[in-house]
Amino acid sequence: MKAVVFTEYGSPNVLTLQDVIQPIPTENEILVRVRATSVSYGDLLVRDFGNVGISKFNMPAPLWLPARLSFGWSKPKVNILGAEFAGDVEAIGNAVTRFQVGDAVFGYLGQTMGANAEYITIAEDGLVEHKPTNMPYSEASAIAYGATMAIPILEKANIQAGQKVLINGASGSIGSVALQIAKYKGAEVTGVCSTNRLDYVRELGADHVIDYTTTDFTQNGIQYNVIFDVLGKSSFAKCRHSLTESGIYLLASFKTGHLLDMLWTSFVGNKKVICALSDEHPKHLSQAKNLAQSGNLKTIIDRCYPLEETANAHRYIESGQRTGQVIITV
Repeated sequence: MKAVVFTEYGSPNVLTLQDVIQPIPTENEILVRVRATSVSYGDLLVRDFGNVGISKFNMPAPLWLPARLSFGWSKPKVNILGAEFAGDVEAIGNAVTRFQVGDAVFGYLGQTMGANAEYITIAEDGLVEHKPTNMPYSEASAIAYGATMAIPILEKANIQAGQKVLINGASGSIGSVALQIAKYKGAEVTGVCSTNRLDYVRELGADHVIDYTTTDFTQNGIQYNVIFDVLGKSSFAKCRHSLTESGIYLLASFKTGHLLDMLWTSFVGNKKVICALSDEHPKHLSQAKNLAQSGNLKTIIDRCYPLEETANAHRYIESGQRTGQVIITV
C-alpha cells in the first residue's frame, strides 16, 4: 500500500510517498480503507519533534523527556503521521461484532498515528465509530480528535445556558469543537483567533470574535463564566479580572505554572483554575457523532490535498494562511 513516511525529524521535505506493508487486522481489529485524514498541529509537532525543546513543549516540563523518548530521541519511532481518519471497513477480525465490512467509520488513532496511508487497523473498542451519515469523509475525518479532547474537558466546567464563555484558540481542532459544544449548551460564546480566521470562527457559530493580534481580551472589561485557554497562551494572573466571581479558567495544554495556579485556587477564593486532560473514551466519539448527525457539530474545510501532496499540506499550514481544516484525501 501507499503511505507518506518520514524517517528523520525536520521540515515537510522529510515526508515521502512510499510503498509499505499493508497491515492485517487481529481478531479484535478492523481494517479500514482510509478515505480522508486531517492535518493537525500534532502532525506538525511530531514531524519536527527532534527540534522541539522544553520551551516549545505545551505541557509541564517534566513530561518533555518521556515524550521525547516515546516519539524517538534521534529519529522518529512513529514513521507515518495522521491521527484522525474516515474511511470504510474492508475486513474484520474473527471476534469483531460492532462493525461489518462496508461500514463507513471515523476515528482517532492517538499517538500511534498512521492515517497518512491507504489502510490502517484499529481495535473495535478503540476510538472508532460509525460515520455521521450527513457528513462526507473529508468533513468526518476532522472531528474525532477535537471532540475526544473538548467534550470531557468542557464537562469539568459544567457550562450552562446563558453563561458567557470565551475560547482562546477557537480556530484549532479542540477550540473549534469546544466553541460549537458551548453554543449547543446555550452559552454566549466569544472566539479568540488570528486575523485571517475571524470569518471561520464566525461561521462556526461564535457570537463574538476577537483578533488577538490587535485586541487583548483581558482588557475589554467583560467578565466570563468560563475562559477556555486551549493552548495555555495566557495565564490566570492575566485572566482573573475577566472571570466572574465563581469563574473558571480552563486549560487543555498547560505548563507547571498553571498547575501551581490550580493548586492555589483549590484552597483560595471562588475563581478556579482547572488543568484538564482527556481520558479519550469512545463514548465521547459517540457523542460527537450524535452532535454531527443532528447538525450541531460541523467541519469547515479550507483545502484538500491528495496523499502524495501531504508535504505541501504541511507547508500550507506552516505558512499561517490556513483558515479552516486542511484534509488529505486518500
